[in-house]
Amino acid sequence: MSCPHGPPGPAQYVHVGGCHMAGKRSKGVPRAEALRALADWVDPCPHCRPDSELGILD
Repeated sequence: MSCPHGPPGPAQYVHVGGCHMAGKRSKGVPRAEALRALADWVDPCPHCRPDSELGILD
């Protein structure tokens, strides 16, 4: 099935499961993948703060 709006783009934010700001196209990922994304290229959601939940401090 193809998306009528084109293929999904890169992640905008990493969210904690159940975050009300996560979009409908959000999908769960393993903890290691979330940590890697936060460390490398994806910003944490400013509402649910997954960086704090995962123990990452700036």
